[in-house]
Amino acid sequence: MKAQAVTDVGQQRKVNQDYVYYTTEKIGNLPNLFLVADGMGGHKAGDMASKYTVESFVRLVNETSQKDPILILSDNIKTANTMLLKKAEESEEYKGMGTTFVGATINDNVLRVVNVGDSRLYIISNDIKQITRDHSYVEEMIMRGQIDRKQARTHEKKNIITRAIGAEATVEPDMFTVDVQKGDKILMCTDGLSNMIEDADILKIVKESNDFIISCIRLLSSDKVMIEEIFASFNFST
Repeated sequence: MKAQAVTDVGQQRKVNQDYVYYTTEKIGNLPNLFLVADGMGGHKAGDMASKYTVESFVRLVNETSQKDPILILSDNIKTANTMLLKKAEESEEYKGMGTTFVGATINDNVLRVVNVGDSRLYIISNDIKQITRDHSYVEEMIMRGQIDRKQARTHEKKNIITRAIGAEATVEPDMFTVDVQKGDKILMCTDGLSNMIEDADILKIVKESNDFIISCIRLLSSDKVMIEEIFASFNFST
């Protein structure tokens, strides 16, 4: 298994509110762990929210006695939500801060995923498949048949999310279990990537190179992406 992360603040912001953690080594009772978060709530608050949530989650995973990977992911993100709410009480600058969160772990070619917000996880092989479902205003409009996905890309409310870590006293994450095959590529990203590049173009860029570092750099350096911050993480199943 190989993994690589790339992040960039882009051209419009001074602070990168994305935060990433990954390890291909055992952590707590998980064989590996991959996390992406995209903070919100203003300049300092967004940066703090993503970093604090990811670091708290990693610490909780390290300390847990739970064995079930689904419960490790779901229980600890709920705890991290409570911790972020308490952190927000420490300063007026942190008031209202929150973050998206997508996490994954792989064991015996089974991928387990936890998701809150509109950051995404894709599986890429001969095609590209979005595993997570966005918790966003436009996604709800799509589900109701009010707009299609092409319209959602330019909708004025495309950045409104309906679920986030730190937004409410309790949070209900989406959980996914997916079989993966040798050679599959797993892409985790914030909306800085998914809002700017069509899925078909992501697939094309990734398939153009077998080198996961080069693929990350090509995604990051796309003219469309550079107008705002992104994070891209690859995990190659072997």
